[in-house]
Amino acid sequence: MVKNFRLFTHVPLVLVLASAVASGAAAQQLTSGIDTANFDHSVRPQDDFYRYVNGGWLKTAQIPADASSWGAFQELRENSRNALHQLFEEASTSKAKPRSPERQVGDLYASYMDSARVEQLGIEPLAPELRVIASLESAAELPSTFAHFARLGINGPMGVFVSADAKHSNDNIVQVAQAGLGLPDRDYYLKRDPKMTSARAAYVSYITQMLTLAKQPDPAGAANRILALETEIAEPQWERARNRDRNATYNKMTVAELAAMTPSYNWKSYLSAARLGKASDVVVRQPDYIKSLDSIFAKTPVSTWREYLTFHLLDDLAPELPAAFVQAHFAFHGKTLNGQQELAARWKRAVDGTNADLGEAAGTLYIAKYFKPEAKARMDALVKNIINAYKVGIDSLEWMSPETKAQAKEKLAHFKVKIGAPDKPRDYSKLTITRDDLFGNELRARVFQYEDMASRLGKPVDKGRWGMTAPTVNAQYNSIANDITFPAGILQPPFFNVNADDAVNYGAIGAVIGHEIGHGFDDQGRKSDGEGNLRDWWTSADAKAYEARTSKLGAEYDAINPIDDLHINGKLTMGENIGDLSGLAQAYRAYRISLNGKEAPVIDGLTGDQRFFIGFAQIWRGKIRDDALRQQLLTNPHSPGDYRAMVPLVNNDVFEKTFNVQPGDKMYLPPDERVKIW
Repeated sequence: MVKNFRLFTHVPLVLVLASAVASGAAAQQLTSGIDTANFDHSVRPQDDFYRYVNGGWLKTAQIPADASSWGAFQELRENSRNALHQLFEEASTSKAKPRSPERQVGDLYASYMDSARVEQLGIEPLAPELRVIASLESAAELPSTFAHFARLGINGPMGVFVSADAKHSNDNIVQVAQAGLGLPDRDYYLKRDPKMTSARAAYVSYITQMLTLAKQPDPAGAANRILALETEIAEPQWERARNRDRNATYNKMTVAELAAMTPSYNWKSYLSAARLGKASDVVVRQPDYIKSLDSIFAKTPVSTWREYLTFHLLDDLAPELPAAFVQAHFAFHGKTLNGQQELAARWKRAVDGTNADLGEAAGTLYIAKYFKPEAKARMDALVKNIINAYKVGIDSLEWMSPETKAQAKEKLAHFKVKIGAPDKPRDYSKLTITRDDLFGNELRARVFQYEDMASRLGKPVDKGRWGMTAPTVNAQYNSIANDITFPAGILQPPFFNVNADDAVNYGAIGAVIGHEIGHGFDDQGRKSDGEGNLRDWWTSADAKAYEARTSKLGAEYDAINPIDDLHINGKLTMGENIGDLSGLAQAYRAYRISLNGKEAPVIDGLTGDQRFFIGFAQIWRGKIRDDALRQQLLTNPHSPGDYRAMVPLVNNDVFEKTFNVQPGDKMYLPPDERVKIW
């Protein structure tokens, strides 16, 4: 999709590339790690570096019919899925010991692939849960009923979970947050533009279809009542940008104080039924939203809550039900909301479902076959250099006081790093998996996950626990643990190439490492210290200077209009944008540190600095369907990929010099308008 770069102007200029100089025999053996076949030489890098690097790929690549987007991330995720497919197929026919990781994974995958058994059973597996809903006769029973379904991963208007206390990072506490919507965001209920109006109409049709398939009474009437109820729930919910504020969402109170907020809702009954009865304190993320629910509970007929729960049960568990439910679910969630053209093949859905339920067991198999020790060693060196680069960067900040610099370096020194896979994968041996019971497997897996979560209450936080599985193509910063995670799945080209010259690795996975470290110092991550505790360690003057820079960056993104009248939300995407900007700058600094004062060899006619920036740009190649892009702009804290490439580059002085960007070029931003944070 062609984007409109509102930030830049245009004057022609010729690219100055390094000449192919002979650099000795050693240089001839190096791999650049850059796929020049993806270049578009009709585009000047000074005008659109993203298309210069990726334009050839953009002209030929097609989004698969079963996908809503396609690019470097999705290609690796497909590689990871294919690898898991082979492992799961082998596991499904092995004679592994009962309840071993291989046997659990193989049996669950086999149950997903047994579509004949799923069709034979129909919706009979749902009967016990439908009876629970049918037995709901009074508002007084709502808390225990919501708790029952929360154990199955199906939330009512509140999500209640156990996680680390942001101000006491070694302690677990019950958290209460807004939830309960079937559409992606409150805007889908409240905006009156044609796209959102159409989405609501499609949602009503979808609810009607699901209730009809389940032979529920008055499906059309129920669908309209459900939409009306969810619209009431959506109205007082906080916007996503506001939900990013870690101070605003930290509201610790006693259970008695929580109960006083909603007299019509018995929190003691809920917590007892949810296996959280020993909680004395809770953190409420959106207190005014919770208060607003009291009137909704008081006036909504129990019959409407029964309809609401029935639909959400069907919607949430549709992938494990017969084909008619699967198709209806895809037609709305896949096609209408994301623009996908075809339902993914059953084996793909089986792999994804198995990985979702037994992720760390699947990761054990994946690591044994696909993760190389040398990859971890190379990553360790990259991370070490980038942490050192941040230290140098902190020392060089002209706007930050020595007091705050000392605190920032103290936090940096406490960063913990997780690479590849957990040292102690989760033990699933107590989870019962059988080859002929997909629906039962899914319910048992959900209860297992819930009970594992609930059991943490009253115990110290396990900071060795991973939030991602080994095959995941992603990375993560956890503010409360103050750690960064890089699963094995992302350690593949173009993000990481163990056989390539350092330049492209620093530009690609190095920028990702720098991005995740940068989250520790973004507008929200900066609010916690090296131990992960929410604590203000900034002087007032430094905080104001920092906010002036982030506001300037936010304005750059606010000005970007990718589609229709939708702009990037600079406040919603602020943390990720800071991570991208800072990650690129620190990855480059780390690359120069790694050269030990020497110049990199020229490879394929490109200097090391040029390869660094090309390596960065090529990881963001991608295409996205219009419906998925609209949803991303409304709900996702990440900016679209092409802007994640472009905006950090126009703010980078070294990029300007490396590619001879001059005033008048589209990639030129005057020095006094460039944003530098870390």
